[in-house]
Parts: sequence; structure tokens; C-alpha cells
Amino acid sequence: MVKKTTSFLFYRILAIMSSVPIQKDTGDFRMLSFKAIQALRRLGENERNMKGLFSFIGFKKKAIYYERNERIAGKTKWNYFKLINLAIRGITAFSMKPLRIISVTGLIISLASFAFLLKVVIKAIFFGDPVAGYPSMMSAILLLGGLQLLSIGVLGEYLGIVFSETKKRPIYFVNDYINSNSEKNPDV
Repeated sequence: MVKKTTSFLFYRILAIMSSVPIQKDTGDFRMLSFKAIQALRRLGENERNMKGLFSFIGFKKKAIYYERNERIAGKTKWNYFKLINLAIRGITAFSMKPLRIISVTGLIISLASFAFLLKVVIKAIFFGDPVAGYPSMMSAILLLGGLQLLSIGVLGEYLGIVFSETKKRPIYFVNDYINSNSEKNPDV
């Protein structure tokens, strides 16, 4: 029950986070056309998240539903630690949204701490400061922490672009084409 629930949640999170539309609640067993296999072979990456790659190549898909029986022999080698690692790799292989979330979080914290810093300074100027140094120190720490998060997020954005480029994924795959020369001259 726990495994089905976490699997259900994983597919929903992956659908939200991924830049590629990934089929939900789908196993790894597939029947593939020759074109699909050729397209997969063109992807030279070593860290292969197959759920994402099957969707990335973009060929037509047809679900075949079946009743899955319980395992008769043997025991799965996939414990929850390995499954969580697989889920994280799946999300990071097809999305830069976690990096963007860090950037936005850093920006929000920086703006909020700057507003808090202004409030502390204005309060100290007009009303005095009952606990000397604490509010300004906390606002400075928050501001620096927010700026650090924002900086890490910006660096992460660049790193995400480099990460994406190093995969050398093709921009598109040709599903079918019409050879204009062979239509004019059927002997070719």
C-alpha cells in the first residue's frame, strides 16, 4: 500500500516538475518500434532515466493494460532508499525547476529580510531599540542568507544549462518524411 501511494505521488510530482510530458503510472516494460529504438540509441547520456527518455523521444504511445500478479519467486532488490534515489534522478534529469525554486526562494527571503531590515532601522530611529543589536543582526543574517540562496540559484541556473547541453540530446526526432525526389521519379 505504501509503495503504491509513493509511486502515485512520484508520478504526479514528476509530471509537475518535468519539462517533458511523462506518462503517469506506467511501468518500464515497453514494446518499441525500430524508429523508437534508433532514437533512444542516439541519446548518449550515461544516467538514463528511461521513463523520461521514452517520453522525450516523442513517438506515439499506446497503453496495454494487464493484471499484474504478485511476485511468485525471489525478492525485489529495490528498497526505499534506492527508489528515492531513482525518483530524485528522474526529476533532475528532465527538469531545472528545483534550481528555479531555489532562486525564487532566495529572492523572496532577500526581499522579506530587506523589508524587515528597513522596519528595524525605522523602529530604532523613531522608538529606540529595546534589545540592542539583535534585530539588526538577525535582519543582516537573513539578508545575507537570502542573497546566498539567490546567488546559488543563479549559479544553479547556469549549471542546469550546462548539464542540459552536455547530454547532447537531439532537438527533435523525425517520425516520417516524404522524399520529393522519389515521388517525381519512382525509379529512384
